[in-house]
Amino acid sequence: MLRIELLSRDHDREGFSCGERDLDDYLKRTARQHNDKGISRTFVLVDSDDPAKILGFFTLASCEVVAAELPPEYAKKYPRKAPAAKLARLAVARDQQRQGFGGLMMVDAMRRTLAVAENIGIIGFFVDAKNQGAREYYEQYGFVALPDHRLALFLPLATLAAALEALGN
Repeated sequence: MLRIELLSRDHDREGFSCGERDLDDYLKRTARQHNDKGISRTFVLVDSDDPAKILGFFTLASCEVVAAELPPEYAKKYPRKAPAAKLARLAVARDQQRQGFGGLMMVDAMRRTLAVAENIGIIGFFVDAKNQGAREYYEQYGFVALPDHRLALFLPLATLAAALEALGN
């Protein structure tokens, strides 16, 4: 059975490879330390039959957003600077890609973000897409590009909540 849990020492970080060196290096060298220091939280997708093997991972962090950088219909709603959540990383092991694991983790990240919003208040969920293909992937969840940063994307909380409701989560 698949499950998502906080990255720990028990997970085989060295055995993970998604094909993107920056993502692999982050998981192997930095993610757990950031968890320990409270800088971000990295969650891993594992199978209960082999719980040490990482099938994929994602990292969530907080961020501050300058409202003027948002699409105009959102910029006018918020103060000059506002708190938000950020999907800092999302990766699936190379030998596990194209099986829907990215979507499972994305939905989990969205649920966690909504829980944060209910407890501390944030304006939405952000992600920096690595390329146009990644941008298109995130847009299917309702993310919209920032006007001056075409690979920086924003998912307003109302859209996030509606997307989760549509998915039955």
